[in-house]
Amino acid sequence: MKFSITTTPPEKLRSDCVVVGVFESRHLSSAAARLDKQCGGLLSRLMEQDDMKGTIGETRLLHNVPHALCERIVLAGCGKRDGFGDAQYRKAITAAVNMLRDTGAREAVICLPELELKARDVAWKIRQAVLAAHNALYRFENHKSKKQAASKLHHITLATTERHKPADAVRALREGEAIAAGSSLARDLGNQPSNVCTPSYLAAQAKALQKAHKKIKVSVLEVKDMQRLGMGALLAVARGAKEPAKFITLEYHGAKKTDKPIVLVGKGVTFDSGGISIKPAANMDEMKYDMSGAGSVLGTLAACATLTLPLNVVGVIPATENMPSGDAVKPGDIVTSLSGQTIEILNTDAEGRLILCDALTYSERFKPDVVIDIATLTGACVIALGKHPSGLLGNHAPLVHDLIQAGETSGDRAWELPLWDEYQDQLKTNFADMSNVGGREGGTITAACFLARFTKKFHWAHLDIAGTAWHSGDKKGSTGRPVPLLMHYLLQRCQ
Repeated sequence: MKFSITTTPPEKLRSDCVVVGVFESRHLSSAAARLDKQCGGLLSRLMEQDDMKGTIGETRLLHNVPHALCERIVLAGCGKRDGFGDAQYRKAITAAVNMLRDTGAREAVICLPELELKARDVAWKIRQAVLAAHNALYRFENHKSKKQAASKLHHITLATTERHKPADAVRALREGEAIAAGSSLARDLGNQPSNVCTPSYLAAQAKALQKAHKKIKVSVLEVKDMQRLGMGALLAVARGAKEPAKFITLEYHGAKKTDKPIVLVGKGVTFDSGGISIKPAANMDEMKYDMSGAGSVLGTLAACATLTLPLNVVGVIPATENMPSGDAVKPGDIVTSLSGQTIEILNTDAEGRLILCDALTYSERFKPDVVIDIATLTGACVIALGKHPSGLLGNHAPLVHDLIQAGETSGDRAWELPLWDEYQDQLKTNFADMSNVGGREGGTITAACFLARFTKKFHWAHLDIAGTAWHSGDKKGSTGRPVPLLMHYLLQRCQ
């Protein structure tokens, strides 16, 4: 999909289709009012006849509108004018693009970025419009023998009235396209079946990024390398699988060599059966998305390189399957992590924290400014927060604050949970330094408490994306989150 920007008034646009906003109670947006005047009040009459109420997400397609230079007009409902905010803006864009996809239009102009939003500038509106459009148009049909007919729509122009900030709009367009492409990469990886997206496949995707971007350097550690280093926790998870584990690092160099990097650690369990503590059969197919943390790291690094951000960013991906077999780790086994701390494995289905703890310890060698790990870590997070925000915990308040702000800006939100010392007692065991689970109470928090024991040498935050990285039900599939959150955090760091 190609995107561009225009400041041409809507009534002067020659296009296959022009999208304008209408509000409830028969209020036309500025662009809609100008088109209404051009076509002799047709839009106003539609509103008066109650044919178009303007509710959020509502759309109407008009053909052959008298005196209009465009072939079609789409009216996009925006809800109540005084209640129009970030979420309503995204919903209106999404509904409009869904309508455009099903028309014969090859190109369209969307005038919704003209709408006023409290505390949001033209750059934000352009960036969010690109992301919303990409999300609406995304399809994953790689493994279907018969694919849906491709939409004819191939070019969207975003119209804005703010002519005095063209550079901001163009920059935002590039950012939106890069973030959308990174999210799509993460979605594609999450949607791939686990017989395709193996640890080796993730390593190959990382090497493809290195080939595409000169500023990215990739290294892949094999099982023998991990054994030599002493990654006992990660290797314990990998023991039951035939697919060999991979430990992938990507280094993006966009700043001075002396600048400390931001390290992103992504959980890469390409299929999670639960191991010996096997999961119920229902919905186990969805456990292919347990590598979404890894996918988000790859998507974020790709976007960083596309935008040539003036930062140093390192991606660390421990990748493995978690499978039951005669050689699989068992409940009650004790392993030694890369840090030297010992862990009694009480539940082999709490495997994500085991591979992450070795990855976090490994991250120390990069002398990081901050470390952020991203993981589909706990079902408890889904129970606590649902599918809307990611869970967020950390040992450095400014980092947590910045991530929350990035989430609010991007619409890819996170919610902080407490990381109090009192929860650490739940990880006590008679037989090792810690157990890998802390019981049913506060499961998301005790999982983070476990990880916190491996992050004492740097500023760290943990994003639990178990509820946000995947949609279940009839819209089953990967969401690409939290690539937008991570990229907005990195863009903030560039200011």
